[in-house]
Amino acid sequence: MIELADMVRELRDQLNSAMSGDGSRPIRFELGPVEIEASVMVERAGGAGGKVNFWVVEANADASAVSSRAHRVTVTLQPVLVAPDGSRTKVLIAGDEESGER
Repeated sequence: MIELADMVRELRDQLNSAMSGDGSRPIRFELGPVEIEASVMVERAGGAGGKVNFWVVEANADASAVSSRAHRVTVTLQPVLVAPDGSRTKVLIAGDEESGER
């Protein structure tokens, strides 16, 4: 299992990689809302005042993880590019198709 924050961080890295792709091609895509749906395990450490962690359950999780109580979480993100002066611009995506991409 991985932490939900790590999954969102990796998504951000992947989107940044796609944005820095070859912009010389005639077609680029404007990025709209990004929806993430994941099965998560919720864990509270240290009792009532402890930290709550969300762990993303992998598709090939073993039986012990599957038998635990899982929750489905959907998050909608609206990516924006923020310049140093605070102005915002549309996010454009470019790049070649990756192996296994749908």
